[in-house]
Amino acid sequence: MASAEVKASVLHGAKDLRLETRPLPPLNPHDVCIAVKATGLCGSDLHYYNHFRNGDILVREPLTLGHESAGIVTSVGSAVTNLAPGDRVALEVGQPCEQCHLCVQGRYNICPEMKFRSSAKAWPHAQGTLQEEIVHPGKWCHKLPDGVSLEDGALVEPMAVALHALQRARLEEGAKVLVFGAGTVGLLCAAISKVVSKARVVIADIQEERVNFAIENGFADEGVIVPMKRPGTIEEKLAFAKEVAEMVGEKTEQVDGAFECTGVESCLQAAIYAAAPGGKVMIIGMGNPVQTLPISAASIREVDLIGVFRYANAYLRVIELLADGLRSKLPGLNHLITQRFTGIESIPKAFEMAGRVKDDDGNLVIKVLVNM
Repeated sequence: MASAEVKASVLHGAKDLRLETRPLPPLNPHDVCIAVKATGLCGSDLHYYNHFRNGDILVREPLTLGHESAGIVTSVGSAVTNLAPGDRVALEVGQPCEQCHLCVQGRYNICPEMKFRSSAKAWPHAQGTLQEEIVHPGKWCHKLPDGVSLEDGALVEPMAVALHALQRARLEEGAKVLVFGAGTVGLLCAAISKVVSKARVVIADIQEERVNFAIENGFADEGVIVPMKRPGTIEEKLAFAKEVAEMVGEKTEQVDGAFECTGVESCLQAAIYAAAPGGKVMIIGMGNPVQTLPISAASIREVDLIGVFRYANAYLRVIELLADGLRSKLPGLNHLITQRFTGIESIPKAFEMAGRVKDDDGNLVIKVLVNM
């Protein structure tokens, strides 16, 4: 049976994390109770932690963060037949209405009634996974096969973002791909493109060490270090974007698909310029909500600008890829988790680390993971 109360990490304000005890909700017939064992910290978690908001989404009540999680089933509701206590699962934390036309079409990730754990968009907020146990619908808990670890289970969530982006891009095998941003999502977009589409990948970032990390660990074939410039006028911004696109052009021909994972205006502009006629620009990064884009450079060459928001119908495929030896096909995945913390009490230190470029030993900070 589920415990009556569990410890939870709760955000009360910017950088104000408190360890509290809260009751678990009742276990309904279609629910399962999960002991959370591994959780990766995401960029959106970090925004909430630092600012008590994520863009224009304000936190309106104490919020538990965390949504990249895996755990072990401790109990199941009376109607659950696909899971049993002891099963290891990856948690798909979004809970759509399952009735609207988007849900019926399979696009449940953009359901207007979506309740996504650790997001403050819905009210009341859907509490995240940085707590000892959670009660969650069984249909959104995906069993991990033997050989896929709980840490891998926590990586399924960001991998699903990358796979969903690739599925929406519909690139041909052997495509030329550009990725802006060598953080976790950018690296995984590069990895999934290489493994699934046999793509040739160029990755671009302002940090030389991140670019080198991507190349040395097999995530990308070539790299571009984006100059640290802050152009002021629209004309200066577009000129800079063209400059970056030309730097990409020195590494490869115009690209079939560009994955923009930074949310930075100049990167999205450069992605448009770097795309080949008929190419795709995947808008993944969440940055400034209002940006100036060279639309004519896209429209007269039929470059498609495609939004990507989270994922839908991607978890099972990602788990299949992991079970099928994804790590052996791309050994660099073994180095994606760069810092690990143990225990619920370590969560504040984990967030402090996630906001850094390097740790005290000079190692890059890419993905910080909390084991419990």
